[in-house]
Amino acid sequence: MAYIGQNLDRFSNVEKLDAITPATATGAGPYNLTKGGVAFTPSSADTMVISINGVVQYGNFTVSSSTVTFSAALADADVCDFIYHMGTGLLSTPVDNSVSTAKIVDSNITTAKIANSAVTDAKIAGTISNSKLTGSGAITINGSAVALGGSVTVGETKPTISSSSFTIAPSVSSTITIAGSNFISVPIVEAISSTGVITRASAVTFTSSSSINATFTLANGSYFLRVENNDGNAVRTSSAILSVSSAPSWTTSAGSLGSFSAGSTISGLNVVATSDSNVTITEVTSPLTLTGNSDTPATTMNLTLSGSAGTTATYTISGTAPSPTSDTNYSFTLRATDVESQTADRTFSITISVGANNSGQFN
Repeated sequence: MAYIGQNLDRFSNVEKLDAITPATATGAGPYNLTKGGVAFTPSSADTMVISINGVVQYGNFTVSSSTVTFSAALADADVCDFIYHMGTGLLSTPVDNSVSTAKIVDSNITTAKIANSAVTDAKIAGTISNSKLTGSGAITINGSAVALGGSVTVGETKPTISSSSFTIAPSVSSTITIAGSNFISVPIVEAISSTGVITRASAVTFTSSSSINATFTLANGSYFLRVENNDGNAVRTSSAILSVSSAPSWTTSAGSLGSFSAGSTISGLNVVATSDSNVTITEVTSPLTLTGNSDTPATTMNLTLSGSAGTTATYTISGTAPSPTSDTNYSFTLRATDVESQTADRTFSITISVGANNSGQFN
């Protein structure tokens, strides 16, 4: 009899197959079952609804794999109205919240039924135990291989810089030795100016985990130092410990500063040194300013060296000339020192002349 009821394609788990083409030559079959042109294998004959010439067939056909065979031969004039596969039965779409946990048979939700990215962090209770980690090999944490299910203490090993200061000349290739710890061969070393300009060392030599050499050619200024290991860990000094500065230079020529009579007043005798930072001038040897010189005038002068620090430092030698027993040349060394502790020494001399009967004379 003809099928009476709702359209079968309105049921939720019904699959509509391609209609077969009855043929006298094929007779009862078998006929190929397809869905969208692709072979289809039904669960059983009981899950099939086939209509021929407006009559739903029941109990008069069998299925084998993806074919159907009827109990009576079909002819060219016969028409296949439709073929439906009912799955597990005629089920309508369940209403919301109608499928409870109790209705799901244990172990029947397969991996294929879980959509990609459907299991979120919020859906995982507690933690995932090591026994749930599958696969072989290891993962890498902080440069170390850790077996699945294993453990590792995670931490960063950053390099450190213990050197306190460096001074190099400007516009000249200069190499500094940086002391510290946790250096890895071969790190990147950079000098960072006060304005943020970064200059990478032209050469870096790895000596040990506590010592590296870096070569720079830099302009005048103060620079922070930064060391970056090849694992990405890095350190930058908290202050500008690299100074690029010219050493002091003397304006006053070396040698004799003049000749004075014994016991005369010496004043306005200047020495001058310059640098790109403030310079101070001090005596390296003792003949010029050693106190108590009046007792040993043959070797010391007991004069005063005074002045103020500056990029152009002018210091004055003054006082009363000593009274040696004979003409005496006093030689002494002065040192110019800049803020970066760079020094320049220069040797000068003063001659004290003694007249007849051990008295001073006019010069």
